Amino acid sequence: MIRRTFLSLAVCLIAGTSLLAQEGDKKLIVCSTTQIADFARQVVGDRCEVQCVLAPGQDPHLYRTTANDARLVAKADLCLQNGWHLEGNEWMETLAKDAGKPLVTCIDGVQPIMLEVEGGEVPVKDPHAWFSPKNAGVYVKNILNAVVQIEPDHKAEFTARAELYLEQLRTLHLWSSRQISNVPPEQRILVTSHDAFNYFCQAYGFESAAPEGWSTGAELGAGVTASSRRETVESIRKHGVKAIFVETSVNKKMIREIASEAGVVVGGELYSDSMGEAGSAGETYVGMMRENVLTIVGSLR
Repeated sequence: MIRRTFLSLAVCLIAGTSLLAQEGDKKLIVCSTTQIADFARQVVGDRCEVQCVLAPGQDPHLYRTTANDARLVAKADLCLQNGWHLEGNEWMETLAKDAGKPLVTCIDGVQPIMLEVEGGEVPVKDPHAWFSPKNAGVYVKNILNAVVQIEPDHKAEFTARAELYLEQLRTLHLWSSRQISNVPPEQRILVTSHDAFNYFCQAYGFESAAPEGWSTGAELGAGVTASSRRETVESIRKHGVKAIFVETSVNKKMIREIASEAGVVVGGELYSDSMGEAGSAGETYVGMMRENVLTIVGSLR
C-alpha cells in the first residue's frame, strides 16, 4: 500500500514536471496594445503565451517605455504592433529593433479613410482602424499568418480558431448595425474626446466630431484653440446633439467642460485606445465594442 502510494506520487511529480516543461516551451508573443493582445489570444489560445506592453486604460500615443518593457521584448519570439503611428514615437518598433525581434504591423492591408479635398480624395492613415469589425478581421488574419511562421506545426489549430473568431466579428458587425438602426440618421453625430472613431462612424453612418487639433497629446487643452472649441460648442447646439462622450483612456476634463458650455449631457464613457480592466464588460475586443454601441445608442436614440 505504501509502495503503491509512493509510485502514484512519483507519477504525479513526473507529470507535473512535464507540464511545467511544456509551459516553459511556449512561444512568447509581445503585443503593443490591449486590442492586439486580445486578437492574438483568440488565435493562439493556450498554445503560446501572450503579453501586452500596455495595461488597460493606458494611452499608446503618450506611452513611454520602461526597462521592464525592454526586458519583456528581449524574451519575445514575436512582436505585434498596431502601426500607422498609434504607438507614439514608434516605441514598439524601437523596442523590437533594439532587441533584434521580428515585428508584425497588424494594420497592414486596411484601407485608409479617404478625405475629400479640392480636386479629389487623399488617403488618411488613421491608426484607430479596429473600430470597424471588418478591419479587426484584417488584424486577425495578419496575426494568424505571423504565428504560423513561428509555430508551423499548429497551423490547422490556429486557422480553426481564427475562422471561428472571424465569424464572431461578422456577427458583431451585424448586431451593431441593428442596434444603431434605432438611432435616427440625423442624430448620428458622435462627439468624443479625440478623433478616434472615424472608422466606427464610417461603418455605421455617423458623423465624427472632435475639436480641430484635439488629440490625446492635447488632453489638457494645449493645441485646442479657443476658436475650434467655440466652433465645436456651436456645432453641438446647431445640430441638436443629445449627448457627447468621454473616453476611458483620455483626460475627461475638457469634454465635460464642452458639454457644460453646450448645454448637453455626457452620455457615458467609451473604450477607445485601450480595452477595459480584467473582469470588466470591456475586457475583450467584442466586449468593448458591444459596450460602446450600447452606450452610444442609449444616449442618442
